[in-house]
Amino acid sequence: MVRTLISTARRLALKIASYGAMHLIVAILVAFALTRDWRIALAVGVVEPIVQTLAYSIHDRVWHRIEQRRMLSGFEETAEAVTARLELMNAHEQNRAHNHHGHHGHSHALPRSLKQVALKTVTYGVMHFTVAVLVAFALTRDWRIALAIGTVEPLVQTVFFTLHDRIWTRIEARKAQRAAQAATA
Repeated sequence: MVRTLISTARRLALKIASYGAMHLIVAILVAFALTRDWRIALAVGVVEPIVQTLAYSIHDRVWHRIEQRRMLSGFEETAEAVTARLELMNAHEQNRAHNHHGHHGHSHALPRSLKQVALKTVTYGVMHFTVAVLVAFALTRDWRIALAIGTVEPLVQTVFFTLHDRIWTRIEARKAQRAAQAATA
């Protein structure tokens, strides 16, 4: 139990740190491309990713909870079990499984659909835009530059966020698959 908690905390810290490093580099490059001033680019590049990393952590936690809530509620699960016992479900419904994930029996988690990934990306983009504009304005006191940074930088970061999130989803899926294989061996 303790090992699992430490491992989970370590993975979360690594995910957040890798996001922060990626964000720092992209933010500096975009701010410099828009302002041609290294001082502003470095200020935006250092301050904005720190604030964004905190916002990302909150965003990721909220989405994790949303994904968790997509599982059947206790009431729905009970109703499904009663229906199965009354033999109102056919054999296929009773043996529903997601073998590619190593789960047997009833599936409680909905798959990550393209719609869900797109919605997560859009909410990230809105959050990122808001934070980027506010930080850029606080540093430059110029709404035009703040809006330019706040518009371009989040668009670029959203692409990198999506790639980052997909990479981490694959890493976590591989670790879960290895753990399931080790448990059955």
